[in-house]
Amino acid sequence: MTDKLPFIDAHVHLWDLSHIRYPWLTPPFADDGPNGSVEPIARNYLLDDYLADAKGWDVRGIVHVDAGADPADALRETDWLQAQADTRGMPNAIVAFADLSDPDVERLLAAHAARPNVRGIRHIVNWHADQRRTYTPRDVTRDHAWARGFALLGKYGLSFDLQAYPGQFAHLADIIARHPETQVIVNHTGMAVPQEWDVWRSGMRALGRLPNVATKLSGMGFTHRPWSLPQARAYVLEAIDIFGPARAMVASDFPTDKLFGSFARHLEAYDAITADFAAADRRALFAGTANRLYRLTLDLG
Repeated sequence: MTDKLPFIDAHVHLWDLSHIRYPWLTPPFADDGPNGSVEPIARNYLLDDYLADAKGWDVRGIVHVDAGADPADALRETDWLQAQADTRGMPNAIVAFADLSDPDVERLLAAHAARPNVRGIRHIVNWHADQRRTYTPRDVTRDHAWARGFALLGKYGLSFDLQAYPGQFAHLADIIARHPETQVIVNHTGMAVPQEWDVWRSGMRALGRLPNVATKLSGMGFTHRPWSLPQARAYVLEAIDIFGPARAMVASDFPTDKLFGSFARHLEAYDAITADFAAADRRALFAGTANRLYRLTLDLG
């Protein structure tokens, strides 16, 4: 990507495996999970590691999204990130973990919201009938307890990062529509499953009709492995058509997306796909939308 464009990375993970527990980054590793083996990234990934990967890109800020720490360490992860932000200036925003189906979730939401850089919550809820793809044994978003937890986000001024599969989107749109006060950001271009284009497009359109929903353009390799530029182009352009540049944002998802290609390969793909867009739209996609929706107030001049 040309260095003339400022970039706010809307989805980054950092971790210190000696400080916080990450079950998914702990041996034994297997190839049969939804994302394949994660062994290649099962090592410390700190801010300097990210900045080295992003070298040559005009990174103005980063949004840290919960990195899959042990749920008991959710607040500890937030405090570790906040300490880095206080000393290094990044991450500029923190999207923390909370299990929205937990009857006691409000206590954790209040604690997260008390940390100055926390902007939102993520609770991964990917459910799929294919056992090779599902992250959870059942669709927890259909439980009353989960809907109750989601309803509490607005009380604390928290957004929600939605990582789910397209087959869940129509149902989730009904829940989200009841809470227009809560900004929702769809993760990883909606995690389209191969051979389910119509399900993906229909689900994304259901979410796109809600003005409080946006999407990230990231995660090309989660379901399509290996991914290709033509395949990515179709999904990225359709997602932008549905949400518009004011509700779409480019993200690296590093280091997780390192499993599927280099930082340059991902970002150069998004750059190439949007090369013919108006300059104002590209500035929104690469920085402006994330700056606004995550309330960063960064200078993009």
